[in-house]
Amino acid sequence: MIKTPHQLQDAAKMQHSQAPRLTTNQIGSILIDSGRLTADEAQRILQEQHVGRQRFGDAGIALGLLTPADIDFALSNQFSYPYLIRGQSNVSEEVIAAYDPFSKQVEALRALRSQLVMRWFGSSEQRSAMAITSAERGDGRSFIAANLAVLFSQLGQRTLLIDADMRNPSQHRLFGIENRSGLSSILSGRSGVADIHRIPSLVDLSILPSGATPPNPQELLGRSAFTNMLREFRDEFDVILIDTPPDYDYADSQTAAARAGSALVVARKDISHAGAIGNLVDSMKHAGVMVVGAVLNEY
Repeated sequence: MIKTPHQLQDAAKMQHSQAPRLTTNQIGSILIDSGRLTADEAQRILQEQHVGRQRFGDAGIALGLLTPADIDFALSNQFSYPYLIRGQSNVSEEVIAAYDPFSKQVEALRALRSQLVMRWFGSSEQRSAMAITSAERGDGRSFIAANLAVLFSQLGQRTLLIDADMRNPSQHRLFGIENRSGLSSILSGRSGVADIHRIPSLVDLSILPSGATPPNPQELLGRSAFTNMLREFRDEFDVILIDTPPDYDYADSQTAAARAGSALVVARKDISHAGAIGNLVDSMKHAGVMVVGAVLNEY
């Protein structure tokens, strides 16, 4: 039967309406919005998905239009699990939890987070602050503190990371923020909570840098102002992590840990000395600090 022009037009409209379309909550829309995929490429994938009865990601990879990294990126956004893209953030790539959330290293850190949640955080209203300590320099204490802070924020916890290493600070460098004022300014009464930096690309993560190097960091940490500050922060944040200097060089870490009430000890494989770690744990316990555990850093 010969179709009239109107019948041909109606048939074309029907065929077009039956073609698969993207919706705003699908992986394809996320990838288009991020510039990883064009609308035409997404339609090609949808057609391939429809014909081959595959998942969108598998069809895109089969066509050579997507990579596994693209799929991970889309899924993280779809399930509100943000992470960063290399070259598009001021955050250092040393903060691997922010860039490689599916790597083996981050899985190990995520297991550590789970242990802390079960054994410490959330078991009491007062158990929200923890000092991250180490016996010697180079043990990876700041690395562990930074990545744990990211992981807690990805869990949906309002997380604050305080850089209490006012002698050799590193968190401002790791997160790409200024360090003109911070903890030292607050404890000396020269500024307030405005020095806390929200990390916009990582939901629920805030950083308080160390600030200008003072001549008396241990005395500042020993002041009641530090205790009062932590008490106020407990009302605003679910998790407070405190990066401290190495215990071998200074007593700052014990002072900060005593104010926090708990500590996690970091050691590094083939580098840390068992005697130094033992002395640190003993001194913490004698000061009334609960040593939640120790972590062996292999990176």
